Amino acid sequence: MTASLISALGLMTGLGLLIWLTVRGLNILIAAPFCAAIVAAASGLAWLPVGEIQGAGGTQANYVSAYTDGFTGFFRDWFFMFLLGAIFGEVMGASGAAASVAQWTIRRIGIRHAVLAVVVACALLTYGGVSVFIVAFSVYALAVHLFREADLPRRFIPAALAFGSVTFTMTSAGSPEIQNLIPMQYLGTNAYAAWEVSLVVAVLMAGLGYWWLARMVRRAVARGERFEARAGDAEAMDPATLPNPLLSLLPLVAVLAVFLLCQYPAEAPGFLQPLLPAESLGKYALLAALGAGVVIALLVGMARRAEMPAAFSRGSTGAIIAITNTCAVVGFGAVAQLSPAFQAAVDAGLAMPGSPLIGAAIAVTVIAGLTGSASGGQTIALPLLAPHYLGMGVDPQELHRVVAISSGALDSLPHNGYVVTTIRAVCGETHRDAYGPVGVLTVIVPAIGTIVALILFAVF
Repeated sequence: MTASLISALGLMTGLGLLIWLTVRGLNILIAAPFCAAIVAAASGLAWLPVGEIQGAGGTQANYVSAYTDGFTGFFRDWFFMFLLGAIFGEVMGASGAAASVAQWTIRRIGIRHAVLAVVVACALLTYGGVSVFIVAFSVYALAVHLFREADLPRRFIPAALAFGSVTFTMTSAGSPEIQNLIPMQYLGTNAYAAWEVSLVVAVLMAGLGYWWLARMVRRAVARGERFEARAGDAEAMDPATLPNPLLSLLPLVAVLAVFLLCQYPAEAPGFLQPLLPAESLGKYALLAALGAGVVIALLVGMARRAEMPAAFSRGSTGAIIAITNTCAVVGFGAVAQLSPAFQAAVDAGLAMPGSPLIGAAIAVTVIAGLTGSASGGQTIALPLLAPHYLGMGVDPQELHRVVAISSGALDSLPHNGYVVTTIRAVCGETHRDAYGPVGVLTVIVPAIGTIVALILFAVF
C-alpha cells in the first residue's frame, strides 16, 4: 500500500471517527486530538517538535506543534469576543430584557411566529457584522423565552440560531462576515460581487430553509414534543415585573449600532466623529459593541442587579467551554492540512475537468468539510484556486460568489466548531437530538443554493 493511499485512508478515518464520536457525545477535547493523531500517524508526521530544523522557518512539521498552534491561535484571536458574548447573553436573560422582548414579540406577531422571530434576530445581527460565533450567545436567552412562551421543543433552538446565522446571511453579497470578505483579497472584488445572483440565492435559501424548519417543528409538536424547562434556565417572569420591551431592545440595538460605527467610523454622522476611533477597529469593533451591549443590559436590568454577579460567572464559564470546544476542532483542521492526502484533494480540485466554477465549488466545500471551517476552507483553497482560474479567464465576480456560498455547505458537518459550540456549549443539547435539523438547514440548504448559483451563472 502506497504512502499516499495510507494518508488518504488515515484522513478519511480520522474525519469519519471525529464525526461519529461527536455525534455519540464524546467530549470534543478528547475526540479531536485523538482523531488528529490518527491523521498524523497515517501521514508520517513527526510526533514531537524535535529533529532537524527546516531552514529558518522552524522545526519539522509535527503533530504536537500543528495541533497546539491551531488550538492556541484561535483562542488568542477570539477569547475576548467569546467572553463578552457569553456574558452579554447571560445578562440579557438575568435582566429580564430577553423575556420582555420575547413576550412583546409574541403579542405583536403571534405565538406561531416564535421561530421566525429567532431567525430574524440572528439574521439582523449576522448581516450587521456580529460574528456568527457570538450571535448564538446574544440571541439564545431570547430564543429560550420565545420557545417557552410558544411551548415548542427546545431541541430546535440550535437549528433556528444556525439557520439565521450561517446560511442566507453569512455568505450573501454585502455581508460583512469574513466568509464573504476573504475572497476579496484574492480576486480583487468587493463585498457585493455578483449581487444579483446572490440576492436570488439568498431569498431561495431563506424561504426554503424557513419552510423546512417550520415544518420540522410542526411535525415534532404533532408527535407530542413540548418545551422542557431546565434548572439553568432563567425563571419565567411575571410580565408586570419586566422592563419595558422597547428599552429591552436597546442592548441588541446597541451591539449592532456600535459595531457598525466602530467598523466604519468614517461613515458615522459628524457629531459622533469625536467619540469614535480614527480608523476601523476591524473585528475588534465587536469588543466595543458587546461591551456597550452589556452595559446597557445592566442598566435595563437594574431592578435585578443582585442577580448580575451570578450571570457574569455563568457567562465566563460558558465562554471557556465554548471556545475550547471550537479550538479543539480547529486543532484537528491544522493537522489535517499537513496530510499529503489533503494536498492531493486540493490538487484534484484544480485539475477537475469541466466548468471552472463547478470545480471551485467542489474544491472549496470539500476542503471546508475536511477542516470543519468555511473560512478555513477558503483561506486554504483560494491562494491556489484564484490564480489558476483567473488565468483561465473566469469572471472574478462569479468566482467570488460561488466560493462564498459553497464554503457554507459541508463546513457544517457535526464536527464543525460553530456547530459543536452552538449545540453543546450555548444550548446544552446533544448532537443526537439537535444536529438533524441543523444539518438539514446548514448543509443541504446551502448546497442547494450553490447548485442554483452555478445554474444561474451558466444560463446568464
